[in-house]
Order: sequence, then C-alpha cells, then structure tokens
Amino acid sequence: MSSYNEKKLNSRSMKIFIIGQKGFLFDRTLGNNLFKKFFGKPINELKPNPLKSYDQPFVFSLYEILYLCDKGLILTSIGNSDVRCNELEYYANKIVNNFDLKYHVYKDLREKGYIVRSGMKFGADFTVYELGPGLEHAPYVVTVTSASTLLRSIDIVGLGRLSHSVKKKSVLAIVSSNRDFHGDNINYLVFKWVKP
Repeated sequence: MSSYNEKKLNSRSMKIFIIGQKGFLFDRTLGNNLFKKFFGKPINELKPNPLKSYDQPFVFSLYEILYLCDKGLILTSIGNSDVRCNELEYYANKIVNNFDLKYHVYKDLREKGYIVRSGMKFGADFTVYELGPGLEHAPYVVTVTSASTLLRSIDIVGLGRLSHSVKKKSVLAIVSSNRDFHGDNINYLVFKWVKP
C-alpha cells in the first residue's frame, strides 16, 4: 500500500464551487496538484492519466470536498455563499443517503493510504485502489452499512456475486452506530466468490 502524506496547499486561492453532488475547481494549477494526489479529476476526461497535467476545470465528489475541507486545504461555496466544513457536511447529509456513514469509511480508507473513488458503476459505494486509477485496476469495491442494519442472506450472496462479476474483492464496511466515529468503529469484511 502506498504511503499518503499531504502538503497543505494555499487555500486562500482555492475554492471549490458545489452544485448538487459535485464540486468544481477552476484553478488549473491547484486542480492538477490535487489530481496528482488522486483527488478530483479533469472534467472532460473519461480516463485521465495521473502523470499528465490538464488545462481544464476539475470535478470533485462531496466526499473528496469534505475531506479536503476538514484538512484545511480548500474553501467551499454553495450557490453564492461560502460555507464552512460543518455546513458542507450538513448539506451533504441532506442530499446523499447515509452520507455520514459513507464519509466515515471514505475518510478511514484515505487515512490508511488507499485511493477512494465512486463505486456507482459497480453497484457499490466506493471503488478502492492501492496505487490509484490509471495505474492499476481497482482491486476492491466497498459497500457501506451500519452495524444496526439487518442484512439478509441474499445481500451477502449479492456481494459475492458482485466481486465475481467485476473481478474485484467485494468489501462490506460495517460502521458502528455510535455517532462519535473513529476508525476502530469500522469492521471490513472481504468477500470473494469461490466455486464449490
């Protein structure tokens, strides 16, 4: 797993403008710096190369934006108003189902050195890389649930089938229902489809 060290960027000149569930950064220099750390991506590139620089705006997920905000690396704006991190988190919880649980897992994985992207096209919450997109195929897809959620056997079978169909390890991230989240409040179960 790659080590993950962050350098603070000049946040005064960096503002991400949030529209719906995405954020947009128009400063290309800062966008390229963040993209090289696997945050955001150039808006018009389907499979951007992390070793290349881009001369276009960058798009970010709400998970990335809140993480960067919590680290003090960016400023954020919703509509015409600048917002603080706690206001951004409140906004995200209103428009994304179980955002707080998913963000807790996103943050934990990033802090452990993994690169985390959307897993929507695989039917999961996140796609997780050890090296990064463009450098490898994601070895994991992660589905987030609360410890208080009752899982059916069909849900477990679905996770196994998902991992088999996309040739990735399917991970179930179970977050404690304790709202005072810490990394040790997450249990990760890894599923792999095995033929009898």
